[in-house]
Amino acid sequence: MKTSAHNQFPGQVTNVKRGSVNDEIELEVAGGKKIVAIVTHESAEGLGLQVGAKAFALLKSSSIIIATDEKGAKFSARNHLAGTISQVKSGGINSEVIIELEGGASIAAIVTNESCKSLGLTMGMPATAIFKASSVIIGTQA
Repeated sequence: MKTSAHNQFPGQVTNVKRGSVNDEIELEVAGGKKIVAIVTHESAEGLGLQVGAKAFALLKSSSIIIATDEKGAKFSARNHLAGTISQVKSGGINSEVIIELEGGASIAAIVTNESCKSLGLTMGMPATAIFKASSVIIGTQA
């Protein structure tokens, strides 16, 4: 399967919380990291999402917020993946920031150049990728 989503995380479903309209799916990916997604109940059933099932999470890099200092901060977004910035590629308006995660995975975020500058984003600094569960797309092999 090919997608335009830069962030692709294969993993295994570790928890499913069923709802009447939406289900909450927890996926364990490389390095033991957890990604939580909200999908419709119908989609969860159709994909066979149950504990132990293999699945993958897709996430657009423009859906990611980067934090460099979470001390005392609280976020409504469920997903927080911490790591180290390995690359900052600047464009005319936006920059692509790659955060290396423990376990060999990485996550890419697109942020404005102004935000990149104000946060002082540079290679080697710690950073956390934050994203909402509703921004995650879950898929399975057909």
